Amino acid sequence: MTSTSAFHAARIFDGTTWHTNAALLVAQGRVAGIVPATDAPKGTQVAGAIVPGLVDLQVNGGGGVLFNNDLSTDAIGAICTAHAQFGTTAVMVTLITDTAQSTVTAINAGHAALNTPGFLGLHLEGPHLDLARKGTHDPALIRQMDACDLAVLVSAAQGVDHLICTVAPESVTTHQVAALARAGITVSLGHTGCDHATARAYADAGATMVTHLFNAMGQMEHRTPNLVGAALDDGRLWAGLIADGFHVADAPMRVALRGKAGLAGMFLVSDAMSTIGSDLTEFTLNGRQIFRAGGRLTLADGTLAGADIALIDAVRYVHQSLMLPLGEALNLAALAPARAMGITDRGHLEKGAHADFVSLTPEITAASTWIGGRKVGGTA
Repeated sequence: MTSTSAFHAARIFDGTTWHTNAALLVAQGRVAGIVPATDAPKGTQVAGAIVPGLVDLQVNGGGGVLFNNDLSTDAIGAICTAHAQFGTTAVMVTLITDTAQSTVTAINAGHAALNTPGFLGLHLEGPHLDLARKGTHDPALIRQMDACDLAVLVSAAQGVDHLICTVAPESVTTHQVAALARAGITVSLGHTGCDHATARAYADAGATMVTHLFNAMGQMEHRTPNLVGAALDDGRLWAGLIADGFHVADAPMRVALRGKAGLAGMFLVSDAMSTIGSDLTEFTLNGRQIFRAGGRLTLADGTLAGADIALIDAVRYVHQSLMLPLGEALNLAALAPARAMGITDRGHLEKGAHADFVSLTPEITAASTWIGGRKVGGTA
């Protein structure tokens, strides 16, 4: 007989509806339903509201660990554990532009980490980018995709549950994008100066995502809409957004969230570095020093170098600063990124979903986190 656990809370958000004085029922790591508290067995009383676990598609590090600097399964576990403390229950661990050998090592680590709690897959951000839109990526490591690179990525897709590749049309052909998409890889356009027509052509080839909208790309102008215009106007392209108050001003974020067209929508990412869950004040990436101060991470020249937030911080920002209803803010960090990856059983708490959930405080912080119905962090 299957054992069912009940988690009681004053409020439960299932991704669509807020339930009051209810209980989340969990069996075999999945949601068995949400029922009135009076109809549920005794169980765990959860302080605050129960909400879906967050899904972060761009996480470079956490807990003092940067994936580029430690390409191991232990590092993946440490990063996932660090972000679980902040309510993120599914993580795409991200490799920033590095050497070909580092990419292979990262892929092997991802293969070996499939059963790590909270590990969703790998996001390879580069090295096939536009040198002119490098951001914090090491220009010496940015290069064109060749046949060997393509073969490595296609093979990698068979060994990890989910794989995102951020590429730029300047360094990758439409034929290569089509091959990646056929292999089941999520192709994201980013770090590119490509124009609107080119972006649409790459969407035709199979690209379905845009990496950190507005950052490291051509902006939307009235006669040259560029990648930002394509991302907002093309219903096939999901677009990630770093909502930390530094990467993008509030007004364009509000415009993007209101105006995104089509079935594909917007989602939040953290773009978190190793500082999350640590007291680090600086660290290195590809031999260059990155400094932490005032909520920002920058190179010595002031270039933003990832973000100093967890995904829950972005939820709080769009709720409190952009005035989005809490349910909408949560969906941008849970349901939307899951859908962007084609995942139907994460990011919500409908029957059959993974029992990944968070105890949310009134201050919009994570008090406790559960993955598959098992508590992995917090006290509530």
